[in-house]
Amino acid sequence: MLEVLSAAIALVIVFLLMPGFIRFMKARGMVQPGYDLGPDSFKKKKEKPPNMGGLIIALGVLVASLIIGQLNGPVNHLLLLMLAAFGGLGIGFADDYIKDVQNHHAGLKPRYKLIGQTAVGLIFSLITSSIVGTAIHLPFTKTTWDLSYFYVPLMTLLYVFMTNSANLQDGVDGLMSSVTMAGSAGLGAVAMMIQGGSLNDPGITYACFALTGACLGFLVYNQHPAKIYMGDTGSMFIGGLLTGAAMLLRLQLWLIPLCITMIISSLSVIAQRVYFKLTGGKRLIKMSPIHHHFEMSGWSENTIARRYTILVLIMSVLAALAALPIAP
Repeated sequence: MLEVLSAAIALVIVFLLMPGFIRFMKARGMVQPGYDLGPDSFKKKKEKPPNMGGLIIALGVLVASLIIGQLNGPVNHLLLLMLAAFGGLGIGFADDYIKDVQNHHAGLKPRYKLIGQTAVGLIFSLITSSIVGTAIHLPFTKTTWDLSYFYVPLMTLLYVFMTNSANLQDGVDGLMSSVTMAGSAGLGAVAMMIQGGSLNDPGITYACFALTGACLGFLVYNQHPAKIYMGDTGSMFIGGLLTGAAMLLRLQLWLIPLCITMIISSLSVIAQRVYFKLTGGKRLIKMSPIHHHFEMSGWSENTIARRYTILVLIMSVLAALAALPIAP
């Protein structure tokens, strides 16, 4: 199967290139600076791992999906998907560069990050609306919902929300790479199910499985204790790719189960801030995003990654069942 081959190529690329990349980044001191408000697990690390491993993940996904895509026809949708993915990567890279090279932990100012995400989301939404239309699938039915004039603003908001959610999820060794493996494989499986129906370009499927393979290769070096982090470069690339794929497939609502832990991360941050302001300084949870709450409650980093991944796998089955009515 070409989908498996796409995943295998990406896995091999990341697995083989990462050791040299780690040495390269270490030699240049490209590590994320310490942060007083960060979790204890990060502050206790004697030697901070290098950052920006997401560059190799993105390279693996791009090369693998383009190679396999070219074997099976046009890659127009795949190239469009890369706009969403690499748009996110560019914003994340700017954030990491400011942190790692200029040693400013705050990174890219939030307003500039928001402007960049909004611009990429708006451009991608406008193009997508003209290519696949403004109707989206509804889970467990053959019905579609035409968002009409609301499509572009809602999809722009979705892109901003999901890239930020992916970024917030990346805070524990092995967590983001593990949940992404499960979620991207689930989205790829759903894309295979609807192949020939509402989906005529298999390039999106290849990209999803390439992301699965790339994250598996990265996990070898990112599992606790991590030898490298993917950084905002990687997490925003992942958020952009998954969101872009869902939009091109018209499966936006499927992001809820497939990216459930990323979404929970964002909601936990929002809830923490609102509760903090309403109660005059009290905390709803020990630390947000919520994976740090679990960490401070005694869960090991491996336990968090494992339990989150199991949840995404279960929700991926639900996502597949929800797509059965639209399968040809």
